[in-house]
Amino acid sequence: MTTATAVQAQTVVVVRHAERDGPSADPGLSAAGHVRAAVLAESLGAAPDLILTSDLRRTHQTATPTVERFGRRSVAVPLTDGVSRQVAATVALLAALEPGDHALVVGHSNTVPLIVRALGAEADDMPECEYDRLTIVTLAPEGARAEVRRFGAPTPC
Repeated sequence: MTTATAVQAQTVVVVRHAERDGPSADPGLSAAGHVRAAVLAESLGAAPDLILTSDLRRTHQTATPTVERFGRRSVAVPLTDGVSRQVAATVALLAALEPGDHALVVGHSNTVPLIVRALGAEADDMPECEYDRLTIVTLAPEGARAEVRRFGAPTPC
């Protein structure tokens, strides 16, 4: 698996998609989720050089306000080959960033901690009810470090 040694001096913001609308296989965002996605876009200080999502609607919709605010496009990393391959592919795309670049990754409760760990930082598992965690991973020559912040309305867990 790729680690932070291949990536230097970048900032990667990793979040879970915002609240989904219902239990279907590929739901969109709920009204609260759209609000959280807008708050995410406003909370990012720098324009992301790269925006990564999964291939599911809720991650695309979470990234959309950021895409629109900064005039960027998002790249979908498919989950079709499984979580471990999706995480590895995400980290490989992040490894191509230039020093000083910023990225946003919108994942899922099961992929967010795995992506942060694959970048070389520590991350707690994410409960299914948590939508307000924003992890800022700083990738520098001396190693990776993660800082957890909260954004939008607090979630109940």
